[in-house]
Amino acid sequence: MTYCVGLLLDAGMVLLSDTRTNAGVDNIAIYRKMFVFEEPGERVVTILTAGSLSVTQTTMARLREAVDDPDATPSDSIMLAPTMLKVAEIVGDTLASVRQDIDARMEASKVSTSASMIVAGQRKGGAMRMFLIYPEGNFIEATEDTPFLQIGEHKYGKPILDRVVRPDTSLEDAQKAVLLSMDSTLRSNLSVGMPLDLAVIEKDDCKVTMRRRIEKEDAQFARMSHAWSEALRDGFTRIAL
Repeated sequence: MTYCVGLLLDAGMVLLSDTRTNAGVDNIAIYRKMFVFEEPGERVVTILTAGSLSVTQTTMARLREAVDDPDATPSDSIMLAPTMLKVAEIVGDTLASVRQDIDARMEASKVSTSASMIVAGQRKGGAMRMFLIYPEGNFIEATEDTPFLQIGEHKYGKPILDRVVRPDTSLEDAQKAVLLSMDSTLRSNLSVGMPLDLAVIEKDDCKVTMRRRIEKEDAQFARMSHAWSEALRDGFTRIAL
């Protein structure tokens, strides 16, 4: 499994994913779950993936193949699509098609082919938009009322996002929020693991403004995790019955 989260804020977008995948306790590996397509200053599309690795890898391969096709059209390439809504439709249609193909082959083995994605980005002259793509290809969009989307093992990291994330949250605080959300998930679920991939896209930049890989030995993340644990323990002891 995995955990990915995306925040859509007034100042920009913040995205975070882990890299663990497993097919049993003795078959654990690292695979990137964050994919970036960009033409700096013109368009940026970031895709986070969770679920069946065969489905997500095949979907990403087909999307990239369409981008690289010299005969690509706005109806099949996410880098030519006229709107972010059309990008979400292309990703959703591709995911649903791949899942259907693999479902037919895996039916006898009863292996899950469920997968979901977060699509976030902006094209020049358009608004920042973020979508959660379901396994069937349909999707929902992040809004001012719900400015974050999660896929994978999301339940452990949701409480802090519910409490602190608002549209006017700064990008700095947003990075802190997603990292602490991930820290809570790492502590509670072994199917989520480091290293982590973090990306920040400032509004109207139409490119990834900051991208960082956080390894297990990262001192900054370790300090943040320790401080969060101390703050929770301190807050717990201060609450009276």
